[in-house]
Amino acid sequence: MILVTGATGNLGKATVEFLTKKIPAGNIAVLVRDENKASDLKTLGVDVRTGDYHDKDSLVKAFRGIDKLLLISSNDFNDRLGQQKKAVDAAKEAGVKHILYTGVSMQNFENSALQQIMGDHFETEKHISASGLDYTFLRDNLYADVIPMFIGEHVLETGINFPAGNGKVPFSLRTEMAEAFANVLSSEGHENKIYEISNTESYSFGDVAKALSAHSGKTVTYNSPSVEDFTKALTEAGVPEPMIGFSLAFATGTKDGDFDIPNNHLEQLLGRKPSALNEAIREIYQ
Repeated sequence: MILVTGATGNLGKATVEFLTKKIPAGNIAVLVRDENKASDLKTLGVDVRTGDYHDKDSLVKAFRGIDKLLLISSNDFNDRLGQQKKAVDAAKEAGVKHILYTGVSMQNFENSALQQIMGDHFETEKHISASGLDYTFLRDNLYADVIPMFIGEHVLETGINFPAGNGKVPFSLRTEMAEAFANVLSSEGHENKIYEISNTESYSFGDVAKALSAHSGKTVTYNSPSVEDFTKALTEAGVPEPMIGFSLAFATGTKDGDFDIPNNHLEQLLGRKPSALNEAIREIYQ
């Protein structure tokens, strides 16, 4: 029996949908906080179980009878590590044999501007390793799907203004990552392995501008402003300070090459080349 956490989120739901095409829905369970928000999952025929990361007992109950657990990382930055440790401990207590965790694929972590934001992922991996359970670490690079969040909804009029310099990222579509996860969950031989889930080629935000230009028929420019000018522009636009810091951290991490580690793990897990940037932009902005 396989259980997917975070199943009402974009990544979790897509993973479950791909999984139902590979194995019987009766062999799949999902963890949700609110069963009323999981009607579409029930329609798929999977076993919907309720549990809360803050309530270990509820997790132990939900994880009973599960062999493989896909622990999709929490998006609660206030207590992500605490929640995930609780989930790991509950899985061990419930008798889960194999935990698969969606972490982050990056380098230069010790000196990264993203250390505070991303540190929970590596600490969670350490906790899983120390649990003695079989593990698979699915280290995700940046989704191509986050590009609109960084470049704004009026990009065709304003161009891209993002202080990432010439830094590159091997952007991949979230749906292709989900498909790869379903392939791993539905097959054997992945115990105690680490997969860097990245595209085979890296792209700069200048490349993103070119792809958007080709897709829209408009000329989209790319400008990498100074941190001061970027901060001033977002402040004047009314963007909350925490979100400005969040955007700056990712821009700096990109500029410093923290994500620039393309490889073929995703290609191997998919059994084909991941979508290139032009295809991803077409998919996102269609």
